[in-house]
Amino acid sequence: MKIIERPIYLNRITRQLGRGMMLVLVGQRRVGKSFMLRSLVRWLKEHRQDANVLFIDKDFGNFDFIKTGADLYAHVVRELPEGADNYLLIDEIQDIEGYETALRSLYAEERCQIVVTGSNAYMFSSEIATKFSGRYIEIPVYSLGYGEFLVFHQLQDTRDSLLRYLEFGGMPGLVNYRFDEVPEIKAYLQGIYNTVVLKDIIAREQIRNVRFLENLIRFLADNAGQLVSVNSIVKYLKSQGSTVTNDLVSKYLKAINDAFIVDSVARYDIHGKRLFELIEKYYFSDHGMRNAIANEMPDIFGSIEKIMENVVRHHLLIQGYEVYVGVLPSGEIDFVARKGNQTVYFQVCYRLSGPGTISREFGNLQAVRDDYPKYVVSMEDIAGQLKEYPGIRHIHLHDFLHREDY
Repeated sequence: MKIIERPIYLNRITRQLGRGMMLVLVGQRRVGKSFMLRSLVRWLKEHRQDANVLFIDKDFGNFDFIKTGADLYAHVVRELPEGADNYLLIDEIQDIEGYETALRSLYAEERCQIVVTGSNAYMFSSEIATKFSGRYIEIPVYSLGYGEFLVFHQLQDTRDSLLRYLEFGGMPGLVNYRFDEVPEIKAYLQGIYNTVVLKDIIAREQIRNVRFLENLIRFLADNAGQLVSVNSIVKYLKSQGSTVTNDLVSKYLKAINDAFIVDSVARYDIHGKRLFELIEKYYFSDHGMRNAIANEMPDIFGSIEKIMENVVRHHLLIQGYEVYVGVLPSGEIDFVARKGNQTVYFQVCYRLSGPGTISREFGNLQAVRDDYPKYVVSMEDIAGQLKEYPGIRHIHLHDFLHREDY
């Protein structure tokens, strides 16, 4: 099996080794968490040649005997000698019933460095997070960024390659398809979607109204990047002849978020420095998945700005930023990105088609009364600054996707 390295994640993992914390890789199914563990095994063999590495992959039948936390603990004790340089890597840890008890014991005994993956946020609910409080670090793994997309598909960095990325997204398994195989790609993405919905939402959360769940996900795909509240969803559904309660919508939205299909993005009061609740925006963990759900693949032109916003946010998350929607008294900033002491503001649009668009995109940024960097991201070729809006830079989406800091 060919392993294509993703150094941004491998570096984040290896920098945390030996610091006394369990490491947990989280993310949507099939974004490459299992391959990251295999990459880590290779790295350990190269850089920790005297180490003992135990890799438990629950997708393989030879580990079927590990069903409970007690099974896991007994196997680790047999395989990893006490006092040695030991590493325990487990893929799909949530498939082991009571795993948290075993990990807590192994952590307390300092028997090994623990690195695990999980497919949904249920395993880090408030109850389990309390059991591991102060003992683990989450490392999110995302679908491919644009630079990774080029490497995986062995593409030249061209306009056509960027278009393919906007159309099909960054699920690593797309490497097994040609871009003209649209029905096959849709089937691949639909298969992942069905697995997530069935295993990580319906079965785990005991969802009964499956039809409403799927309609809600489709609604989020159609309204990606739009302000959405529970009340607005209920009102829309009533207009369509379906009656559901606010509590049910809230429950289903949380389940969808926990399965990493979508992420809710909170609104941030730029001048008041506080977060708003109740009304949020939703973006998909992978924009290709969003395009498939909305039946807009490969014909994405009608939703190009939604997709561009999704891609911009996705890239910022990969670079380690926290991302919010900015709120001003007179308008909105698409994204407020924060990392450490750094804050950057972004507006996203397809084309700067006239004075009205320019005034809206640049004017909203001009209304932010601080000196942090401010960018307008679009598909226009001309980059730089306008004399009417000093300090605000325009950047092409292509160039934005090749930068790590701003």
